Amino acid sequence: METTQQNRPSHMEYMEGMEQIDSDMLERVVSAMERYDADAYTTQDVRNALCAENRSIEDFAALLSPAAEPFLEEMARKAKEETSKHFGNSVYMFTPIYISNYCENYCVYCGFNCKNQIHRMKLNTEEMEKEMAAIAKTGLEEILILTGESRKMSDVTYIGEACKIARKYFRMVGLEVYPMNTEEYRYLRECGADYVTVFQETYDSGRYAQLHLGGHKRVFPYRFYAQERALKGGMRGVAFAALLGLSDYRKDAFATGLHAYYIQRSYPYAEISFSCPRLRPITTMSGDGSEEVIPVIEPIGGNGVSERQLLQIMCAYRLFLPFAGMTISTRERAQFRDHVVGMAATKISAGVSTGIGSHSEEVEEQGDNQFEIADGRDVAEVFAAIKAQGLQPVMNDYVYV
Repeated sequence: METTQQNRPSHMEYMEGMEQIDSDMLERVVSAMERYDADAYTTQDVRNALCAENRSIEDFAALLSPAAEPFLEEMARKAKEETSKHFGNSVYMFTPIYISNYCENYCVYCGFNCKNQIHRMKLNTEEMEKEMAAIAKTGLEEILILTGESRKMSDVTYIGEACKIARKYFRMVGLEVYPMNTEEYRYLRECGADYVTVFQETYDSGRYAQLHLGGHKRVFPYRFYAQERALKGGMRGVAFAALLGLSDYRKDAFATGLHAYYIQRSYPYAEISFSCPRLRPITTMSGDGSEEVIPVIEPIGGNGVSERQLLQIMCAYRLFLPFAGMTISTRERAQFRDHVVGMAATKISAGVSTGIGSHSEEVEEQGDNQFEIADGRDVAEVFAAIKAQGLQPVMNDYVYV
């Protein structure tokens, strides 16, 4: 029988086996987010932030505020200057590979959630090899390995094998999987992983509890501290994101930036980056067995986050943390992605599928998608679009010695 929200386990209590680290970062980030009043900032606050050489947390807050909206063109120009200063005209290219879509979490907005009637599958090592070999033939040298969040079906050893295979074909290997303990991250680093991406989804604790109704993902603090555990486990880099539209997007963007800022100060050697995802429709199975695309949940604010608002967030991230990388995903239209690379974004995906077994013709069975993408261009098309803007597509800039 379905449990009610009232008698579900607390989303703030750790489950058995979850490592707890000694840190007050969650309290610092969440309390600052709760105090953040975007409407309190003035035109002068925004002007001061734009003129600042090294921008403070208050400057960042002002740049995210409604008062900054009339200054978006100036923000974009200054963001482009910062991006060029720290990244030149380089735009990094990669693609994600989904190796399993089994999931034990009940997240109401996600296509993989355990209640959805989708075709589940996982790649075996032979199929991983075929998929990765096919991706490598496109010229890409960076890959992001993703799974649904199921320790039973995608255990740490299974993910480690994927990392070992990926290291044969790619110079950079990222992970976007369920949060782990420090020693598990250390094991995956030894298997070849370079960095870890974790979407907090929303930093609004109450809203988080409403959206994550079951599974390990329900535990808010364990997810929050994933990046810190990954760095303690030896990962070279970590990426941060809120899924914009799940809660007040300005507060979530503020918390995301603050979380990354505090991690950078605590771990100055870490490579920090952002992703900037918005809610996308998902595909599930209707009662008659046919596919049905649904809008998941009603975004906070009714119409969700506009492209203009997303651009403001990206520019604010760039001006606050100019050294941070930034990924623009295929959740966005091709035209928008082309517009923001070189301005604020430094990394772009290409040849994307959010399903299982979609890259190689030799993998016959396929698993269903996590969400519907908006930009289906292949690697060659994205490469050409970057070149057309006078930018330099880069497959890899990291050499192991």
